[in-house]
Amino acid sequence: MHHQSAAMKECIDNCLNCYRECLSTAMSHCLDMGGEHTKPAHFRLMMACAEICRTSAHFMLIGTEHHKHTCRECSEICRECADDCERIGDMASCVEACRRCAQSCERMAA
Repeated sequence: MHHQSAAMKECIDNCLNCYRECLSTAMSHCLDMGGEHTKPAHFRLMMACAEICRTSAHFMLIGTEHHKHTCRECSEICRECADDCERIGDMASCVEACRRCAQSCERMAA
């Protein structure tokens, strides 16, 4: 069994939380709100963010060194998603989840 550091375990949790937050926010809140919330660029960004978070968590869980690459990309997409959700407004928990994930993924990518 491959050993996961405390930082990696935290990152996995942050990624899975961000995946859940982005997906559920997009599918419930954004679809209900419409307007800016469902513009294609924003909606695609939220879907991309959810998917890269899930993938990064998966790569860390299976113990491949490639997690450094997915985590680097994940950090970038999470920051972009956080900024866009903040710009649109009324998505504080999504913004927070994205920022937390971005920070821990940055550490894992280093």
